[in-house]
Amino acid sequence: MSGSHTHPLYLEGSSAVHRLPTEVKIVAAVVAMFAIVATPREAVWAFAAYLAGLALVWQIAGIRPRWLAPRMLIEVPFVVLAVLLPFAESGERTELLGISLSVPGLLAAWGILVKGTLGVLTSLTLAATTPARSLPAGLARLHVPAMVTVIVTLMLRYVNLLAGEIDRMRTARIARGDDPRTLHQAGATARGVGGVFLRAYERGERVHLAMLSRGFTGTVPLSAPPATRADWCAGLAPAAYAVAIATIAWMV
Repeated sequence: MSGSHTHPLYLEGSSAVHRLPTEVKIVAAVVAMFAIVATPREAVWAFAAYLAGLALVWQIAGIRPRWLAPRMLIEVPFVVLAVLLPFAESGERTELLGISLSVPGLLAAWGILVKGTLGVLTSLTLAATTPARSLPAGLARLHVPAMVTVIVTLMLRYVNLLAGEIDRMRTARIARGDDPRTLHQAGATARGVGGVFLRAYERGERVHLAMLSRGFTGTVPLSAPPATRADWCAGLAPAAYAVAIATIAWMV
C-alpha cells in the first residue's frame, strides 16, 4: 500500500500519539474498549472519566471534536436500537413527559449508548492517528495470523474503491430515471450489489496473482523497528487508566 493512499479516517499529524508504534496503539485501544464494556452501566462517573481521558488524548494528537462528529454517524443504528428499548422492554415502569417507559429498558439503552459511543470514539482516535499502511506491520508484530493481516490490508485498501464504484452506479441509475428509494426497484438494487460483488471477487483474484508475481509469500515484511519499552509504557498509559477506572467502578 503506497503512501499516496490516505484513508479518510486518518488525520495527518506529527504528535506524540501519531509517532507511537502501531502495535502499541492497537493494544491500548483494545484494552481500553474491554475496560469500557466491563464497566457497570450504573457508574456514570466512570464514563465521564473515560471521556475526559479521551479528550486529553485528542488534545495531544490535535484531534478536534468537529472532525469526529460527522464520523460518529456510524453509530446511528445503535442509537435507534437504544431509543426503542425503553418502549419494548417489560418490567418496572416509569413516566417521562406522560410516556410510560421501562426502567430496565432505560438502563439498557443508557448502557448501549454510552459504551457504544465511547467505543466508537476510541476506534476513531486509533484510526485518526494511525496510517492504514502501517496496520499490517503492527498486526504482524502482534502475531496476528498472516491470512487475517492480508485480508485486513486489502479490505482497507479497496473498501473506498468499492464504495466509490457503488456510488457511481447509483448516480448512473438515477440519471436514467431510476428511483432507488421505491420498493419496486429492490430487484435492480440487488442485481447491482451482486454485480459489484462479482467484480470485487474477480479484482481480488487479479490482485492476488499480481502480488504473487511480485514475490509475495503470504507474510507482511517488517521494515520499521519494533516498539521499545518506553513506547509501551507511554502508549499503554491510557489503557492502564481505563482499567483502573473499571476496577474502581466495580469496587465502589
